[in-house]
Amino acid sequence: MSLRILLAVDGSEYSLRAVEHVLRLRDARCDIEPHLLNVQMPLESGHVKQFIAREAIEEYYRDEGLAQLQASSAALEAAGQPCTTHIAVGHIAQTVTRYAAEMKFDLIVIGTHGRTGLRHAVMGSVATEVIKLATVPVTVVRNA
Repeated sequence: MSLRILLAVDGSEYSLRAVEHVLRLRDARCDIEPHLLNVQMPLESGHVKQFIAREAIEEYYRDEGLAQLQASSAALEAAGQPCTTHIAVGHIAQTVTRYAAEMKFDLIVIGTHGRTGLRHAVMGSVATEVIKLATVPVTVVRNA
């Protein structure tokens, strides 16, 4: 039985660290089924939606999502690990946790910048919010 892992990725070096962690699980003989999820923030302004066709907005989400998935999927592919990629639109932490619950993932893995103190308080943390909202275990891979 495979461990179904949802990797929340944003194209950053922190996402690649999360991928490295998942590959270490595999190397430790854990049977894994990784899925990469990139969440695009919705274009909130009604003005944008008035002047740009829905198809153009969807193409934008797809193109941005694919660009942000590319490095992580390439790293898994280079390591010989198949994966599935997904793109969603919404509030990041809520979308990740909802997706994990709906798709019955066993684990969420997410990279973090590792901010603390005032920078964390001001900028917030998607990883912290995922931990608060998740109904499945979450592994946060911190920047070394």
